[in-house]
Amino acid sequence: MGSMKQAQELLNSLFTIASNDELEAVALMVFRFQHEHNRVYQRFCRELGVEAGDARGLADIPFLPIEVFKQQTVYASTDPPRQVFTSSGTTGSEPSRHHVASLDLYEKSFFTCFRRFYGEPSDYCILSLLPDYLERQGSSLVYMARRLMEESAHPEGGFYLDQLDALAGKLRRLAEREEKVLLLGVSFALLDLASLHPMPLPNAIVMETGGMKGRRREMVRQELHDTLCRAFGQEVIHSEYGMTELLSQAYSHGSGLFSCPPWMKVLLRDTTDPLSGVEEGQTGGINVVDLANTFSCSFIATQDLGRLRPGGQFEVLGRFDNSDVRGCNLLAG
Repeated sequence: MGSMKQAQELLNSLFTIASNDELEAVALMVFRFQHEHNRVYQRFCRELGVEAGDARGLADIPFLPIEVFKQQTVYASTDPPRQVFTSSGTTGSEPSRHHVASLDLYEKSFFTCFRRFYGEPSDYCILSLLPDYLERQGSSLVYMARRLMEESAHPEGGFYLDQLDALAGKLRRLAEREEKVLLLGVSFALLDLASLHPMPLPNAIVMETGGMKGRRREMVRQELHDTLCRAFGQEVIHSEYGMTELLSQAYSHGSGLFSCPPWMKVLLRDTTDPLSGVEEGQTGGINVVDLANTFSCSFIATQDLGRLRPGGQFEVLGRFDNSDVRGCNLLAG
């Protein structure tokens, strides 16, 4: 892939991928493009002794440690970025910065993915309880939620910061009218709502995006979901798996089992040897292939621990104990 025009042609095929073989074929083309045009990723690959023509499959492609997004500009376009999304991080820590060449590409990715797993946004009144994200600039999650609400066009959809009483009143009214609701919230805020305003929500999908942000004690996903199920009369709690450094999301319809859209794939690496994989059923570090990240990096080693399940699903088990992903020292200096 020697030119930006070729990359744009490649983008046209992303959302028609229908099999793992097709994903792998496109991934190899994206890898060669990014190896040529993304200087940070090219340097990382060369430190590992991997040139553009060396990869014959996904197993041969190096995954860039996600910490690099805090340190350097991970970008593969000659055009200025249209948006720089930033992570929330913890107090005193350096946020990740994701330079996005095309907001149209981001929107096509999350709209196509949402419709694949949930149907039309217009089928729902979308309510977003994302206080930590709303309190800062540059959240890719807020951008996605806003555009989904705009596409929904429901007059009562909207964001809520800390107006839990008002949100609870709206949820009750929507339940009485038997309207379909998607309640999207960060974990600690959903727990606050559950504690103050437990109520049956028979026509709602409750979806958590993870994150206690230091507001509440950390708890395992099962405990979180059990608490929310009891409070809102739900059989299951849905989940969204995404991050600042990605342009695609995986979704769980319950039990913490996530599925990816066809242009995204999760692999696992050995926690002591980041260049080795692990087998299905074993625990490992989560590597994400996100081909919508064509103009950034599509091959990212996250700080999450996970386990692969049959049928391509995966679960997220927690985070690495250490703050940095092994391998970042290759790009130090």
